[in-house]
Amino acid sequence: MSATKTKIQTIIDQNPVAVFSKSYCPYCRQAKELLSKSGAKFYAIELDQVDDGSALQSALGELTGQNTVPNIFIAQKHIGGNSDLQAKKGDLPTLLKDAGAV
Repeated sequence: MSATKTKIQTIIDQNPVAVFSKSYCPYCRQAKELLSKSGAKFYAIELDQVDDGSALQSALGELTGQNTVPNIFIAQKHIGGNSDLQAKKGDLPTLLKDAGAV
């Protein structure tokens, strides 16, 4: 596995909720806001603010089939993007509790 994919997997494995984001993205902001309001402890990495951000985004695309941000994982499972997270709003408290993120 490439170092980039290893880094992504480590972030996913070490955090109950991982959000691959961009600081200027309104959808990323909405997703992080919903997680915050839900009381989630989450790890967000801003791909536009790290040197290997574009490589990480490419590798995420290969791993998940999703090339856009936010790219969200809860309990090591790929949730999808903001619209996927918003659609799970009703299940979010249970998902977060099961992941140990609240």
